Amino acid sequence: MMAAATAGARGKRVLLLDHADEPGKKILISGGGRCNFTNIGATPDRFLSANPHFARSALGRYTPADFVALVEKHRVAYHEKTLGQLFCDGSARQIVALLVDECDAAHVETRLGHRISAVDHDGGGFRVATDHGDFTASALILATGGPAIPKLGATGFAYDVARKFGLKIVEPRPGLVPLTFSTDFLDLCRGLSGVAVDAVTSIGRTVFKEALLFTHRGLSGPAILQISSYWHGGAVTLDLAPGTDVGAWLRDRRRTRPRAEGATLLGELLPSRLASALSTRLGLGGTLANLNDRALDAAAAGVSAFSVIPTGTEGFAKAEVTTGGIDTAGLSSKTMGATAVPGLYAIGEAVDVTGWLGGYNFQWAWASGVAAGNAV
Repeated sequence: MMAAATAGARGKRVLLLDHADEPGKKILISGGGRCNFTNIGATPDRFLSANPHFARSALGRYTPADFVALVEKHRVAYHEKTLGQLFCDGSARQIVALLVDECDAAHVETRLGHRISAVDHDGGGFRVATDHGDFTASALILATGGPAIPKLGATGFAYDVARKFGLKIVEPRPGLVPLTFSTDFLDLCRGLSGVAVDAVTSIGRTVFKEALLFTHRGLSGPAILQISSYWHGGAVTLDLAPGTDVGAWLRDRRRTRPRAEGATLLGELLPSRLASALSTRLGLGGTLANLNDRALDAAAAGVSAFSVIPTGTEGFAKAEVTTGGIDTAGLSSKTMGATAVPGLYAIGEAVDVTGWLGGYNFQWAWASGVAAGNAV
C-alpha cells in the first residue's frame, strides 16, 4: 500500500492485488492490536542482512519522522511506549485506514481476494494471472512478505517469483521467534511457565536487555525474540540480574546475613519462583555461612552468565518476521529494482532485510515501499 500510494501520487496508474479478503492483516495484529508503526531509533545498524549496508539508502530517504508526519496528517493519536517504540493510542485499524486513504487519494485500484496463479514476462511487460482474470503492466512490485504467520495467509510466493526471474534467495528462517529446548532445561522452563524477568540475552557481541518469559516450550519475551534472529545454533547467554555483581552481592550477604537461605536471598534479585528453582540448581540450597567464595562465584555465574542451548524455535507459525529472503545482491538499494530484470521490484519483508523487534520492520516496509514507488 505504501508503494502503491507513492506511485499513484506521481500520476502512475496502479493496481494493487491482494489474495486476502481485507487489507493489512499483519498490521491489524501488530503491537497487541495497537500497531507499533515505527521506531524513532530505526537506524541501519538495527537491521539484519547479508549486506548490512543495503537498507541505508531507503531508510535515510524515508525516516521515522516522515511516517510520523503522515500519522499526524491523518490525526492518528500515538504515544512512545519504550525504547523508541511508537504505538497508536487507539487501534491498528487506524494505520490500515491511513494507508487505504492514501491509496484512494492517489487513485490506486485495489482488488482483494485475487489469488495469483502465474507471473510471466514477455519482454514488453509483466502478465499476472489470477482467478479473476489476467492483468498486464510495465512494472511489477513484489510486496508479499515472507512465510511468517501462515495463518494470516503468509507464504513464500515472493521467493517463487524471484527465482523464476533468476534472483537468488538467502535462506528464509523464522525471526523474532520463541526458542525451544529439551532435557532438563525444558523441565525448568515448564516449572517456571509464566514467570517473567528483566534480563540480558547475548550471542557474542550481540546483546539485548528486555523482558524474558519462561514458557511450557522454552523461552520467549522481547529479549529472547530479539536474540533469536541472530541464533544459528549453539549457546545463548542469559544474565538474569543485569547490572548486579551477583558474586560480590552474595559475599556481602554472607557477611551480613550468614544464616539466610540462598533461595530467600535470591528472591531479592529474582522473582520468587525463579529464585527457588535456581537456588537448588546452583548449590544455594543451604545457608550462606556454609558456602565458600568459590561456591558463591559459581552460583553467581549461573545467574549472570547462564548458558543455554536451544534445540530450535517455534517456527514460522509463531515468528513475527522472516529473516533472509530475496538476495539484495540482485537489487538496487536506491530503487529496490532487480538489476537484471528491468521493471521488477521487491520490497519489505520479501527482501533479505530484517529489523529488530519494536517497529523497525514497519519502518523498512514504509521506506522500501516509498523507494520503489518513486522509481516505477
